[in-house]
Amino acid sequence: MAMLLSLALAVTLNAQPPQRYIRVQVAAENPDWHYSQGEKIKFDVSVIKNNSPLENVEIRYEISEDMMPARSSGTLTLRNGTGTIDGGTMDKPGFLRCRVWTTYDGNEYEGMATAGVDSQDIQPTVQDPADFEEFWDRAKAQLAEVPVAPIVTLLPDQCTATVDVYQVSLLLPYNARVYGILTKPKAEGKYPVMLQVPGAGIRPYYGDLNTAEQGFIVLQMGIHGIPVNLPTHVYADLSRGALSNYMRIKIEDKDNYYFKRVYLGCIRGIDYLTSLPEFDGENVIVRGGSQGGALSIVTAGLDDRITALAANYPALSDMAGHHYDRAGGWPHMFRDDNDNPSSAMLETLAYYDVVNFARRVRAPGIYVFGYNDMTCPPTSVCAALNMIPAPKEIVVAEELGHWQYPEQNAKSWEFLMKAIGR
Repeated sequence: MAMLLSLALAVTLNAQPPQRYIRVQVAAENPDWHYSQGEKIKFDVSVIKNNSPLENVEIRYEISEDMMPARSSGTLTLRNGTGTIDGGTMDKPGFLRCRVWTTYDGNEYEGMATAGVDSQDIQPTVQDPADFEEFWDRAKAQLAEVPVAPIVTLLPDQCTATVDVYQVSLLLPYNARVYGILTKPKAEGKYPVMLQVPGAGIRPYYGDLNTAEQGFIVLQMGIHGIPVNLPTHVYADLSRGALSNYMRIKIEDKDNYYFKRVYLGCIRGIDYLTSLPEFDGENVIVRGGSQGGALSIVTAGLDDRITALAANYPALSDMAGHHYDRAGGWPHMFRDDNDNPSSAMLETLAYYDVVNFARRVRAPGIYVFGYNDMTCPPTSVCAALNMIPAPKEIVVAEELGHWQYPEQNAKSWEFLMKAIGR
């Protein structure tokens, strides 16, 4: 049963990539991949075929701080099937990554390991605006003046014997709407509510039947102000057209930046869920991964009705990091040398960066990430998680990229079950 429940939590989150025929295996010498400033960092390397190291294989490697240009590189022949690469040291908190490539039978293979260096001490580069709370209090007050005005449409073809499925749209300021799929147990009773917030992209949604079957009312929310049950080509067209690079739309205008409506839409989702007569009046959960991990922290930072959250590898964290020669979170703004921020961009981002919402989270949460994530780099993730004052459980599988193991899903589910007293 625990595994079935954990699978429910995995819905909409990234899956483990398929294993390849040849594996480039890289590991920091310290078993926990963690070091102190000034400590020598070394990486052990092997190239694996049929679960055995290949001998006399040539590799090439690069050593760099998280998402930064290589600070050293070279080649090495693994005479006896294994080798060691000297990564040097770091004199500041952060992450040091060793990337390794080899070519076998005409195909290139890559592996990596990333050492954490006093990562619990990483501080964000983003500033906390003096009027941050005033800014968002005004926005929430404006939202509160607008009725929720739900439009709820039963989707009979998607309902099951135990769960009803609806498309829901909720009203936002300026007559905009936010859309989602609601799944609700058919049995009479009172239930905890859960807001599922999405990863990046533009796509349809189908609802979370699994979690509803476990006794939750779930709103799986889209963020783009369009229905979430349209033909898939509509979303593909929007991705290439009007909503291409949506994370930069009106980025120089903090009052009208794209994510303002998104963040308020999350609050509106909570407004709706807590208004339902089947709501148990107590338990309000938000969860998601990547962009959804970011939105989970944002929602918990803005809305004190949240009683627990689960956030995997949150994006939108310390977003301007690359401008300060450090790894910034997805969407990797200012990473390109020709992408220089204006002062207005930097000002706007400070009001929308996950770091500044993390400072204001009061609900207990569980957070999952890995050191090898190059989509939501660990430097940016730690910059946010280190700011959270609320009780937190951090689950790290050091070798993880932008995905998670079933065991981590199970831990997240167990955390949420404990949070609601089950």
